[in-house]
Amino acid sequence: MEGGKGAEAGTSSGSSSVVNGDLKNKQAEEIAENLSKIRVLDNDHDDDDVDVDDDEQHQEGFSKFVPGPLLPLKEQLDKDKDDESLRRWKEKLLGCVEGDLNGEKDPEVKFLSIGVISKDVGEITCPLPVKESQSGRPLFTLREGVPYRLKLTFTVLHNIVSGLTCINTAWKGGIQVDRIKSMLGTFAPQKDAYVEMLDEETTPSGILARGIYTAKLRFEDDDKRCHLELDYSFEIKKKS
Repeated sequence: MEGGKGAEAGTSSGSSSVVNGDLKNKQAEEIAENLSKIRVLDNDHDDDDVDVDDDEQHQEGFSKFVPGPLLPLKEQLDKDKDDESLRRWKEKLLGCVEGDLNGEKDPEVKFLSIGVISKDVGEITCPLPVKESQSGRPLFTLREGVPYRLKLTFTVLHNIVSGLTCINTAWKGGIQVDRIKSMLGTFAPQKDAYVEMLDEETTPSGILARGIYTAKLRFEDDDKRCHLELDYSFEIKKKS
């Protein structure tokens, strides 16, 4: 019973934090989108001498688009220092992280926690990295046929991370039973943590669906840089 009360309290607090987090991160997401445009513009400048047929380029589509080279934020500012309007625009976008212009090129994405939100259990949050005492044990238990969502909390430092993607794969008895790929988006570096919710899923039902599952979460970006691989397990129980 005490666990049930804790879960209900977590639901209320979690809903409030998600709403506040969405509002708080809106401006940062807009900044990230504009920063990614800087990278595309820089790539366009580098390819000015390349003669590409318009029809051929159209046929290739965006699926074959390769982002421009990743540059340190300080270098992105200095690159157009002779263009006053562009320089001011970049400084405005990067003003929130001006103290982090240390020459680092690669973004640092640090995951702080993973959680699950469901009417069945409320909200369960597991700090990352997983403690040794929790290792090998299910991070959460859900009942069959119940909708749920995964909640991620992470920070981004040093540079923008473009096209951050989450791949969640699940196995039962050594057989892969699910694989979901979700696009989280592009994120600008900032001091505050991002809070992202994955799309709602529903646990499977039936006697064969019950039991312990093993799973792997993998996060990578457009540059195929892996920021985290997390092995975990969860349990599905009979619906009462």
